[in-house]
Amino acid sequence: MKLKFQLSIAFVISVIFLIGFSIMAFTISAYEFLNFDRAVISFVQGLESPFLTSIMKVFTFIGSSSSIIILSLLVLFYLYKVLKHRLELVLFSAVVVGSPLLNLILKLFFQRARPDLHRLIEIGGYSFPSGHAMNAFTLYGILTFLLWRHISPMWGRTLLILFSVMMILTIGISRIYLGVHYPSDIIGGYLAGGCWLAISIWVFQKHKESQKNKEIN
Repeated sequence: MKLKFQLSIAFVISVIFLIGFSIMAFTISAYEFLNFDRAVISFVQGLESPFLTSIMKVFTFIGSSSSIIILSLLVLFYLYKVLKHRLELVLFSAVVVGSPLLNLILKLFFQRARPDLHRLIEIGGYSFPSGHAMNAFTLYGILTFLLWRHISPMWGRTLLILFSVMMILTIGISRIYLGVHYPSDIIGGYLAGGCWLAISIWVFQKHKESQKNKEIN
């Protein structure tokens, strides 16, 4: 019963994220530069200072492909050698590898140009949805899902969630601050990442339910 409930939750969440992403995609297709984007960029970049710029560059590096690869390898080692979880290893790999591939497909489909306002770093490629935001959501989201069951104290679980949320939000905000993404790119990345994560967890839980039924029969 518990597994079926988790399956239902994962499916509902994936649909919610998919609907949210579809709305965001339609909106940016209809209006290239949203008033919402303009207001948020003005506020975030209005906080600019040398110290804050250094911090934002650190977080944007943490969200880069090279950093994610290193962290992913450490997690894979932990899952394989310490926890002995083979199935979870497959889930983690599918989520982390699938996220940038899906992001590339979406960027090529929408082909939204990056903002040309006040940039603190230079970068090429398309803008929507944000790869940093999408990868951060899927990486820290799947880490939270996998580690949750191994942390018993409520304070430990609370810290896990707070840490993941902080990393996801700060990496996304750093891209706006540095002038390489619209806020709607970041939200689109979160929604696309959330949809991919929820679908992956749904397939994972569905497989576990199937295996459990086979054992019973």
